[in-house]
Amino acid sequence: MYYDGSRTEPTLRAWGLCKSFGTGEMRTEALRDVGIELYPGQFSLLMGPSGSGKSTLLAVLSGLLHPDSGRVLAHDQDLWAMTERQREEFRLRHCGFIFQGYNLFPALTARQQLEMVLRWGKGYSASEARRRADQMLSTLGLAKKGDLRPMQLSGGEKQRVAIGRALIKDPTFLFADEPTAALDWKHGEQVVELLRAAAHDAGATILVVAHDARMVPYADRVFHLDDGVLAEGVERPMAMFADSRDVAAFGAI
Repeated sequence: MYYDGSRTEPTLRAWGLCKSFGTGEMRTEALRDVGIELYPGQFSLLMGPSGSGKSTLLAVLSGLLHPDSGRVLAHDQDLWAMTERQREEFRLRHCGFIFQGYNLFPALTARQQLEMVLRWGKGYSASEARRRADQMLSTLGLAKKGDLRPMQLSGGEKQRVAIGRALIKDPTFLFADEPTAALDWKHGEQVVELLRAAAHDAGATILVVAHDARMVPYADRVFHLDDGVLAEGVERPMAMFADSRDVAAFGAI
């Protein structure tokens, strides 16, 4: 069923977020008094030039990196007032993550990477976990790769396994850092459609860090982070792109 958007309250709210790294002359302010509200059923993009603080903001909002100041409320629960154990339990129950570095377990096959999430995170039986894992692998074009381990997969294939692992648990929140970076656009577009469906059909709250301008038409909202300052709805913000290839891709939309 298509998510009708009837819930108008944000599922994630943050304000006053500041984060810096280093000291003295080497100190860099990654986030400068950032505030944001994210809603269920929306697929949001976070864009900006390299080094602008995008990955830092994603990590702070998802409970992986402690801010210097500010608050993050997810389902009206203050992430940074929780203990580390409470945050881990919250992420396990409610969050899906797609990292640039894949973060796959070397000893597990592609199928087992997905089965593990369903068996230990969702309590599914072995047979049901296998069925759903095979279904997700097929959707991602990996039906014949289920028995292979990460070292036997290409970079793009590993990225698709990581994406499947995040999506298969039907998370309330999904945070993705450059999910299409290792993919050709055929597979990249497929992934974007899956992410958008997770928002529109299931009501998930999705935030994606991206450089790929081809993702913009698929997004419900676009945020732009530059030098630690966040803005929303910048019309065709050409300064966000790192080089002329990105600009050309954006202009081709």
